[in-house]
Amino acid sequence: MRLRVAITALATVAATVALAPPASAEETRGSLERRADDVRRVVFVGNNWAGTADVLDPATFERLGRIDVVPDKDERMQEITTNAYRFAYFLAIRALIGEGHDQFVDDMYSSNDGRLLVVSRPSFADVVAIDLATQQIVWRFPVAGVRSDHMALSPDGRRVVVSASTGDVVHVLRVKDGTEVGRFPSGGSPHESVFIDGGRKILHASIGMVYSPLDQPEADSTKQERVFEVADARTLDVVRRYDLRKALDDRGLDRMSTAVRPMTLSPDEKTVYFQLSFFHGFVGMDLRTGRIVKVVRLPNLVPDMPREQYVLDSAHHGIAMNPAGTKICVAGTMDDYATVVSTSDWQHGKLLKKADGKPYWVTQSYDGRYCYISWSGTDEIAKISYRTGRIVQTAPVGDHPQRVRNGFVRTDLVAGLPAA
Repeated sequence: MRLRVAITALATVAATVALAPPASAEETRGSLERRADDVRRVVFVGNNWAGTADVLDPATFERLGRIDVVPDKDERMQEITTNAYRFAYFLAIRALIGEGHDQFVDDMYSSNDGRLLVVSRPSFADVVAIDLATQQIVWRFPVAGVRSDHMALSPDGRRVVVSASTGDVVHVLRVKDGTEVGRFPSGGSPHESVFIDGGRKILHASIGMVYSPLDQPEADSTKQERVFEVADARTLDVVRRYDLRKALDDRGLDRMSTAVRPMTLSPDEKTVYFQLSFFHGFVGMDLRTGRIVKVVRLPNLVPDMPREQYVLDSAHHGIAMNPAGTKICVAGTMDDYATVVSTSDWQHGKLLKKADGKPYWVTQSYDGRYCYISWSGTDEIAKISYRTGRIVQTAPVGDHPQRVRNGFVRTDLVAGLPAA
């Protein structure tokens, strides 16, 4: 009932005013292959509802610091609450997408030199770069529309792309100063992006209106345009759009949603594996032909749950293939489990269950031996061995962790990171 009321309110406000190798490929190639004495490898965990980013040691999971990613919160809130249009959407985002909470950090990447942390802040509809020495914002870029979402860092670390959820575009920004160097069009609710082909192309997907209550397969076409496309990273021209509806139908999956969620690539980048709205499992597509070549169904532990109760339509939200292409780590979001699937027989390993865990993202470790998974419901992050399929370490983090990214901090700045 609250969701329907919020949807109605959002529609009313909008009408009145008119008078969000692998998935970690961009993290394991190029920029993160470099190693220098002046930087230290770390793991960043974005605590969306808290508005903080935890900095962890990748080996011990010790927390090295906690960054406030909304140091300008008072200023932004004054700006929003004095603008009827912005304030209405701010409240709608809280109700519809934030599950009653503000969304302060969706995604984040560090600069190659370990000096900056670049963060997308959905509720503030912007991207900021925070100086890790001073904890202050050094540049800010407001996105088109009223919400920012997923990002991707180019292999050379010079550019970051960010999805403007309600602007139907993807911005491309220069990391060092936040200058927009271009943008390319998307569909409804631009979402996930991954650099491919050595950084020469960007694979991108939009997910449509995931907060719509029209969740049955028969109403799938009402949830805005969903696109799955490839953009030239230099010219930002869209060079290919896949007909995912046809690809799924040809495979006999005519009742499956076309909303592509997180994705991961085979080592040779010939096949992309991705999750889809409401689907417990993932599919594989041949990027050359656009055909679905693999369908992997994983256990549905909530068979009686109405689709309307799936968080933003996500059955599963988080996937990453190891560098050898032999294992895929999966976050079973609504099922409260994580598991590792072997590509030799496409069977899953032990279901790593956590009551109310709501696993929300998967990132491969920089050395490819583990996958990190965020348990957004219990405010933890876990390290899972690709080899054994078991959890080897768990660490507490902040409120509602979502994105997990490998990164760098300058060695001389680590001791000065805020403790809390």
